[in-house]
Amino acid sequence: MAKVNLDALIPREDFDVEENINLGKKKETISIEDLKIDSFFFSNIRKPDFQRETNEWDKNRICEFIKSFIEGDLIPAIILWRSTGGYLFVIDGSHRLSALSAWVNDDYGDGKISKLFYDGVISDEQLEIAQETRKLVNKTVGSYDDFKLASTYPDKVKPEVVKYAKNLAALAIQLQWVEGDATKAESSFFKINQQAAPIDKTELKLLESRRKPNSIAARAIIRSGKGHKYWSSFSNETQYQIQEIAKEINEILFAPKLKTPIKTLDIPVGGKLYSSQTLPLILDFVNVVNNLDFNNKGINDDLTGEATIQILKKTRKIVYRLNSNHPSSLGLHPVIYFYSKEGRHRTVSLLAVVDFVMELDKRQKINDFIKVREQFEECLIKYDYLIQQIYLKYRSVQKSYKDVSKLFQKLVTNLQTEKTIHNILNDIISSNDFQYLTIRTINQETHSSTQDFNTNKKSEIYIKDALQNAQKCKICQGLIHRNSISIDHIQRKEDGGLASVDNGQITHPYCNTGYKN
Repeated sequence: MAKVNLDALIPREDFDVEENINLGKKKETISIEDLKIDSFFFSNIRKPDFQRETNEWDKNRICEFIKSFIEGDLIPAIILWRSTGGYLFVIDGSHRLSALSAWVNDDYGDGKISKLFYDGVISDEQLEIAQETRKLVNKTVGSYDDFKLASTYPDKVKPEVVKYAKNLAALAIQLQWVEGDATKAESSFFKINQQAAPIDKTELKLLESRRKPNSIAARAIIRSGKGHKYWSSFSNETQYQIQEIAKEINEILFAPKLKTPIKTLDIPVGGKLYSSQTLPLILDFVNVVNNLDFNNKGINDDLTGEATIQILKKTRKIVYRLNSNHPSSLGLHPVIYFYSKEGRHRTVSLLAVVDFVMELDKRQKINDFIKVREQFEECLIKYDYLIQQIYLKYRSVQKSYKDVSKLFQKLVTNLQTEKTIHNILNDIISSNDFQYLTIRTINQETHSSTQDFNTNKKSEIYIKDALQNAQKCKICQGLIHRNSISIDHIQRKEDGGLASVDNGQITHPYCNTGYKN
């Protein structure tokens, strides 16, 4: 189920400050009134700048939590730490505070607070899930405005709202405080979060390396340069460059929006933008493009933003190459290169294709690929399962993408011979590198034992049928994607060709501007 983005409700702040040791007695509880956006308490609440985004809860969990609170159920204490600047940093409980604040301020990722946070640019996916969440909460619990109305006009709201509204004045959320400096607070944050809701290894690495250029670049791309600015310490000109390049990369990777089951071949390169796997995918993507170590070895913190800009520019260059209207674009169709035959986005395929294209460029073999592209794509469609076999050998995207890339490279080399595809693949799987691969026969294909089509089967049926009549490039005969189309003169302008309908054809940008010439 889609997750609700509540990241805007509690701002982030730099954590590298000292504890306020002359505070006096700290609050032990907070009330629902303290969660209003203009309250003294909530206006000073902050998340550490390394905190992951507050988008781990779906609409049901948010609704259940709000309901638990108003019914007086026991809620775990919120853990805070106070800095010398007076900010109250949430060490544990940001989702709980954000969920209740969303209810109180009527902002489930689409309200006034979120609009200001994202400069008025909120994706359709975020707007849709926010509206669904509000509808569910209002139906199940009631809106916060209804609860306020119950105190003066009880006859205007549901009886159960009146009942629970009377309890709100007495309900409180328990607070606990971390004592010590910023180092102690940061250590407490990671320790607590690993115990309560473990952070996956990639996300943890991203949080701990938040000042490194690859991490900053990944954060900027995933949010299209909006939201919390991990690059805010850089100059205004540098910040602007980061945001503009990140926005362009985001649009190329994630437009058009992916909907499942798949009912169109117009699908994005990067899969779903709002997915728990998208941020790790983008970080890995950035690392592969820039030949950076997955564990950040040898990568220094970026103090000026120049390193981040260089990483973003190199990433954009490859994104242009994969699928865009840039003259260098190969127009690799996502449904063939980045998805399984069932319509599931494959991170391993995306990274493998990036490595594959970079190798072709390095060895100046792009035109060799163009020459055999039609047969190459036929292989990807027919022997789609080989990619999964490679992944299963390593059980890791980072460990398996190189072998997938190597398979692609061998295909390009061998398809230039007169061998059949069947013989080529038999030669490849007989080699030392790929002896673990097996070619399936028709009898070995998996068959369904159920009568209802699930989402994957619906997608597979559509893709299989749609590919039979899909538009192809008139030069290389590879599939054409809507994001990467060029109109080519059949008879070149240099040879007197006119801009007439009969002298035009649809091609990939590179086939038109690079390969043809």
